[in-house]
Amino acid sequence: MASKVSCLYVLTVVCWASALWYLSITRPTSSYTGSKPFSHLTVARKNFSFGNIRTRPINPHSFEFLINEPNKCEKNIPFLVILISTTHKEFDARQAIRETWGDENNFKGIKIATLFLLGKNADPVLNQMVEQESQIFHDIIVEDFIDSYHNLTLKTLMGMRWVATFCSKAKYVMKTDSDIFVNMDNLIYKLLKPSTKPRRRYFTGYVINGGPIRDVRSKWYMPRDLYPDSNYPPFCSGTGYIFSADVAELIYKTSLHTRLLHLEDVYVGLCLRKLGIHPFQNSGFNHWKMAYSLCRYRRVITVHQISPEEMHRIWNDMSSKKHLRC
Repeated sequence: MASKVSCLYVLTVVCWASALWYLSITRPTSSYTGSKPFSHLTVARKNFSFGNIRTRPINPHSFEFLINEPNKCEKNIPFLVILISTTHKEFDARQAIRETWGDENNFKGIKIATLFLLGKNADPVLNQMVEQESQIFHDIIVEDFIDSYHNLTLKTLMGMRWVATFCSKAKYVMKTDSDIFVNMDNLIYKLLKPSTKPRRRYFTGYVINGGPIRDVRSKWYMPRDLYPDSNYPPFCSGTGYIFSADVAELIYKTSLHTRLLHLEDVYVGLCLRKLGIHPFQNSGFNHWKMAYSLCRYRRVITVHQISPEEMHRIWNDMSSKKHLRC
């Protein structure tokens, strides 16, 4: 069995490398022409309900799972679910996370479930590659919205929906990105503390207090007709935040009646304000690049803009020097 998995893994890596090379030199960027699911993919789903909603949703999130892992939490309830926003071409980043801080077997006696979040790509070759990757690692979920920067909010809501539907008894959830390094020791033992009673209605990360950018040239441009107010509610940087698992269903239900914004972290902040949940500031969450040093990285929870090569190097160095003092 192990040799079979190893062969499948090697084949997947080779296929990804070949496909990405081929796409880079021969395939133009195509436009989306339809919303049909993968023709040969069997999708496992559960019937779910979030209670009686008295008003018609303005943001119904009427998407179907194309790839799902509905049984991931059935045997053992996770202490922590990690939701990682990624794109189709980031196989190297996903694999680096699987082999470092996102390894579900890093902590004995503490169940961790790692999931990568994707939408549907306009290129069927990339969709097929992700489907094959999923069949090997069983850590990917996909809904049938188009995977794009402007749909990052849909990607996060998919993760919230998945937790609420398939893993509601988990204790905590982390949402992060594929270029983030996570100091799991600090996250598990210093912040979440498995030996203590789980918190409820809890949300923490790097809290930002700001307002909309009206410059159309900005990546974070927000038109007045979409958001007329001059200030955003406090929100956590989307590079990494933690919340108690009960908040997943609360945010998902609230989103059904909250006008969609393309800025994912701002939108989650709007839902939190409606829920009366105030995010706690935590200086361990960094949403910027930070040069590596053993002692500096021991003090943080997240660091942004880390390549797959850096991910391995940092993880290996920190793992081999746990006996050293700073």
